[in-house]
Formats: sequence, structure tokens, C-alpha cells
Amino acid sequence: MNKIVDAATAVASIQDGSSVGCVGVIGWVTPDTLLKALGDKFRNTGSPKDLTFYFPVGTGDAQGIKGMDHVAQEGLMKRMVSGSYINPVDPKTGKRPELMRLIRENRIEAYSWPIGATMHWLREIARRSPGYMTEIGIGTYIDPDNGGGRFTERAHDHLVRKIEFDGKPYLFYPAWKLDTVFIYASTSDEFGNLSFENEALVSSNIALVLAAKAHGGRVVAQVRRAVPHGQRAASEVRIPGMFVDAVVVDPKMMMTTDVEFDPAYFGGERRALSQLPPIPSSADKVVASRAAKEVRKRELSIFGFGAAADVPLVMAEQGLLHGDELKDYWFTTEHGSYGGIVMSGWQFSANLNPDAILDGVYQFDAIDGGLCNFAALAFAQFDQHGRVNVSKFGAANPGAGGFIDIAQSAKRLVFTGTFTTGGLDVGFGGGKLSIVKEGKVRKFAKQVEHITYAVADGVKRGQTALVITERAVFEVAPEGLVLTEVAPGIDVRRDILEQMEFAPWQVADELKLMDASFFVDPGQTSAVRGQAG
Repeated sequence: MNKIVDAATAVASIQDGSSVGCVGVIGWVTPDTLLKALGDKFRNTGSPKDLTFYFPVGTGDAQGIKGMDHVAQEGLMKRMVSGSYINPVDPKTGKRPELMRLIRENRIEAYSWPIGATMHWLREIARRSPGYMTEIGIGTYIDPDNGGGRFTERAHDHLVRKIEFDGKPYLFYPAWKLDTVFIYASTSDEFGNLSFENEALVSSNIALVLAAKAHGGRVVAQVRRAVPHGQRAASEVRIPGMFVDAVVVDPKMMMTTDVEFDPAYFGGERRALSQLPPIPSSADKVVASRAAKEVRKRELSIFGFGAAADVPLVMAEQGLLHGDELKDYWFTTEHGSYGGIVMSGWQFSANLNPDAILDGVYQFDAIDGGLCNFAALAFAQFDQHGRVNVSKFGAANPGAGGFIDIAQSAKRLVFTGTFTTGGLDVGFGGGKLSIVKEGKVRKFAKQVEHITYAVADGVKRGQTALVITERAVFEVAPEGLVLTEVAPGIDVRRDILEQMEFAPWQVADELKLMDASFFVDPGQTSAVRGQAG
């Protein structure tokens, strides 16, 4: 039976009120053709309606690779459960994603789970268990005591419960079925046997397939090419065709945002690090440069989105990763790419010149098991109680992504970000930092709007944590923040203490100065990068 069909045929059988799961990591492994076909069908016919969508990770960039924004239509989408959301301003239109509008205006039932839960929940669905139970997330926004991950008022149902087992509290995610899943692969034959030989990530592909099939669901794959049956070794096929119902071939699909196809992201070839563009001097680069000093050799280090993802790139620019020295630094992200260089911006999630690519569910086994000893993560707010927020603030609803799993399970934590935001402008010169214009939004708040992680509680359990900004470095103590370093040229009272909504617990008797080399005028800097390792 030839399973290759066009996109319209592939989505034609989806019924009103059903549930649809979909792979995707920003632009990576995003079956955009399938999502567009489903969105177009509803727009043209009014059917199917009232669907529940399950995205383990935020899918698409809401611009060139629209992803989940294709199906962000009132009437089509009734409920959305996602491990993260995409919330950029489109430079062409000046608008944020349509999905964000639906959430802000309370037009859909929106839930956000940590990505570790979205991955591991799929495994429980696949083995027909009652659901997923975990300690990860107790005391955070996903805890029913703090909202249970509900992002809109329409989200009445409790999709997460707090239970007790052997005298300890756990979070429990009850099972429900997925009727159709969209997945993404490199290659298929006419029988639907799928391989991922040209992909930078595997993500939740396999878990989605098994979860759907365990409950009689349907699997639709989008691939780059078709080959005759028997042309590939069986060891290359990761998903058997017996589990695949339809295949759509799109030879023009993008690898990810701004990347049509690049073998350096899956090890098909290696790219010299000297080819990477220099990182512009900025407050974010200062933060990344200071955070880089916390990275140790032969320690598995995981990096989150934002300034944290610039840390390996800064290290490369500094010549620390020249040749075989790169092998001494073990880099990964929450999405399963190991070795090489963690990329930032729209290319975040995959590594350049990787050594290995791990399935998404297994990656969170590694994370939750504490194998990532060091973690560098971003922060949007930090409060006087030692709690950090990246999941919901102001008009932004990005969710936690892998943040909660990573933060709760690592031993050494670094939180990175600018001191203020909303118009912050800084100047460099003579090894000093100057605040040209202060940001309108204070990120050190009396109380965070959303509890993504209680850092002070982690410190009580034995974790260590730093908060690194462009002008100050704090250590996190159980009692609060301790100011330990300041940038040259910064006035402690005016530029730090008066820009916080609360006072640090302590100011060190002898404040250290941050490295003056971080604050050299851009005209005096030169890009020096190592070679491919």
C-alpha cells in the first residue's frame, strides 16, 4: 500500500472535537505543510472545529515557518496544551503571533506544561498508564496550588493534580488520548518507514507515534523526500511504516528559520567556527562573557534560550574552543543535541557540529536524572523571596519550556539577563560600563508574576546559584540575594540598588569588579574564533 498522499488528503479525516498532537521545536522538525493544510481546511470549510492541540514544544516561528499559528483560529482551536509558546514581534507586520492574541483575549483554553512533562506524559500514554507522576514542578506555576498551568480563564479543567504517595507530594498529569499526530522526518518509502538522517533533532517524534497508536490514533508524517522500499538499511529506520498512516512529501521544506538545509547541524559535515559571525557588543554579550567564566571542562553543561545560549558562542570567539579543546567542553540543550556549539536566536535548540543527537524523551530522562550538572538559564524577573520567572510576564506568555526540569535537577545554576528591560541602552569604553538610558521595566521585583522556579529553595537543598547581569552579579543565599560584583563605572546606589524593588539581603564588604575586558568599545574589539572541533 502506497501511503504517500497530498497534504489536503492527509488532514481530511480529522473530525470535530478530536485531539491533534504535533512535533516541532521552534522552526526545527516542524511539519508546517500539514499544519497549514489543516488551518486552510478550516478557513475554507469551517471544519473540523473545536480541536484540542498538543504541542510538546512551541512549534514554528509564527513568521516564515508559522507552525502553531496556522491553527490558531477561533473555532478550529478549542484547547491548547503546550510546553512553550512562540511570542516574537514579526518585523514585517509589527504584530505578535495570532496564538498570543487568542490567549490574551481569553478566546481559547490555554495550558502550559513544562517540556519535561509534555515529553514524559507521551510515554505514559503510549504504555496506557493512568498518567504521569513527578516531583518536578512542586511549588511552581504548574503546581495546582499556583494555578496548575492554566494560562486563560477559559481553562477551567484541572489537567494537573497534586497527589500524595508514600507521604510525599507529587504532580500527576492524567492520561487522555491523541486522535491524530503530525510528525516530521527526513525520508520515507512508499510504506511509511521513516528515517531522520538529515535532521538536527528527533524531539518528540517517536513518542507521539507510540502515544497515538496505543489508543487507535492516526499518524501523519511530513518528509523531505521519498525513496524506494529497501534502499536504506533497517538500522536507519527509526519509525516502522506499520505505525504510519499517511506521508506527505515536501522537498522545499525548511530545515529551520533562515536555514534551508545545513549538514553541519546533524554532523553531515563540520563547519569551521571561524565562519560564525562575530557577536555584536551589547549588554547580552557582557552577560554571556561573565557567565562563560562559570563553565568548567568535562562537566555536562546545558544552556537555555536568551543570553545563556550566547555563552558557548562567546567562548568560541575568545578562542577557548580551538581545535580539540572543544572536546573538553560538553554542551547540550533541552532538545537532545550533544557536543559542538550551542547556537542562539532562531537556531537555538540544535548544536553546530554535534557529536550525538538524543531522542527528546530520553533527553529529559538525562535532565531529570541530574546528568546536566551545570545550567545557564535566562530570567525575566527575580524577586525578594529568591524566585525566578520566565514563563508569564507582562503581555508575554512563553511558558517554561525545559526551564523547570533543568533548574530543579542541576547542581550549579547561573541565571542570565539584563538588569532592566524595555529600552535599556548601555555604552562601553575604557573598560567601563555606562547606562545611557535605563530600561523602563525593573526585573528585580518584590514579587514575580509567575513562579517558574524557587531558587532559594533549591539552594537550601544544596544547589548553588548566581544571577548575572551586565552591571552586577549576585549569589543566591537561602535568605536572599548577595551582591558580590559590579561593573567598572557603575554607581552601586544609583544603578543597582535604586533600580531594584527590594534591597539585597547583603552587599559584600569587598565588592569585586567585573572583568574590564567585557566593556571595551566595539571599535576596539576583534573577532577571534577557534576552528571546528
